[in-house]
Amino acid sequence: MTTPATAWPLENAVFSAAMLAHRLPWADAPARALGLDSLTREGAARGVLAHLRRSRSGRPVRLRTPFGSFLVPLGPADTTGLLAAAAAADALAPAVRLDAAGRRHGLHPHVPLPPDAAPPVAAFAGALAEELRRVAGARRVDHALPWELWRPGLLRAARRVVAGAAAADDTLLSEVLLRTAAAAGSRAHEDRAAALRRRIAPYLADPEPGTVAAGLAAGAAAGPAVPAARTEGAAPAGEAGRAEALAHALAVVSEAAVTTALQALALTAVGVPEAAPGPAAAVALALRRFPPVEAAVHPVRTRFVWDGLAVATGTEILAAPGWLGEDADPVDTPRPDAGSPFCGSPTGCTAGAFAARVAEETVRFFTDAAPPALISPALPPDRMPLTLAPHTLLLALPAPGSAPPAARAAGPSADAVLVRADADRLDALARGLADCAAEPGWSGDETGEDFRMRLLDHAQRCTRAAADVRAAARRLAD
Repeated sequence: MTTPATAWPLENAVFSAAMLAHRLPWADAPARALGLDSLTREGAARGVLAHLRRSRSGRPVRLRTPFGSFLVPLGPADTTGLLAAAAAADALAPAVRLDAAGRRHGLHPHVPLPPDAAPPVAAFAGALAEELRRVAGARRVDHALPWELWRPGLLRAARRVVAGAAAADDTLLSEVLLRTAAAAGSRAHEDRAAALRRRIAPYLADPEPGTVAAGLAAGAAAGPAVPAARTEGAAPAGEAGRAEALAHALAVVSEAAVTTALQALALTAVGVPEAAPGPAAAVALALRRFPPVEAAVHPVRTRFVWDGLAVATGTEILAAPGWLGEDADPVDTPRPDAGSPFCGSPTGCTAGAFAARVAEETVRFFTDAAPPALISPALPPDRMPLTLAPHTLLLALPAPGSAPPAARAAGPSADAVLVRADADRLDALARGLADCAAEPGWSGDETGEDFRMRLLDHAQRCTRAAADVRAAARRLAD
């Protein structure tokens, strides 16, 4: 039996630099311009991992970083095995999400969802399509669907699929859910969790058929089942346990519908080959490349042993597929016995597998009529970014029965509408550039400040251009 090896000081320094580079949105530009992909953020992370795998025989290694000292598995198989062994020994405290700035955020506590509680696609497809038609109806005249319309529309769809039509209009339910997750690990969490359970109770008391709420209610009426094989486990007993399971399902389905489905549509729009087979492949690719929980820290509260490696109490395991560029074998949906990309659960999440199916059906709805078109940002299909923030995506999304943009009537008035849409996009780009310039990662050195000023200059130019374009639209409309 051995203890984890500790990385050399230079390895710590290079690995830390690769982590810190995620805070610098301009870090990749010079390297890509020179064709030096090994010096990009993703290239550096992959290079460090390849070196550590060679020097440590692929075994997990202890690394010291500016964000803390972590035990880092060097591949997806080791990550899954290490966390599964820790979970089996009940050795893990609740995980937290680590963002690119090193800040720790609470995750919505994982609650097992019985596999038979998730409805089949045929049971929820009609309700989901109804909500997606509402979203499609809110598109602009050029078929573009801004984030400000996409997010509330898909949150509504998630509530409909999970808790029923009565929950679709309950925007406060999503807000309470978000605030409860943000308070995880704090003293305020229990009060917010209690408020969330009260908010959910009516949907469990009178569940709508074809929803997760109905599946949980049916399972409660049937009594505890004896599993025939290893599964995620049964949901907590009692009304409070079912409410927690439903809340967790809503959290991961909301994330999948709002974030993963939009990223999958963007990958489909730009023609990434791995997304070409269809919605399931596009969603699986989005989850591999841009997992919602891109880095999670799992504190070890009790010593355990995995594959002859003794992991001591107090160790923090860093599982960071989004940062480390781990490549997993393509799968249609997350396996129930593998780590969850949605909630940081070390042993999988049945609700996450259901959430992936909801994302697939969303992608299928918007690709059945015609391929989507990515308006911004520019994404070369052979060079995907390390991160793909959903709020930065603007897609033109044809819906079933809709005419393509080219079929619209021509003329000055129609052109004026399109020109105003262009002005709106320029304004949105200006806001995005200004928000990027406001990030704290630019501060601290002359180069960063120079890039900040360039971003602000570009933002001002976009604002001026938007004003000029609107003036042209008014002239066309006259």
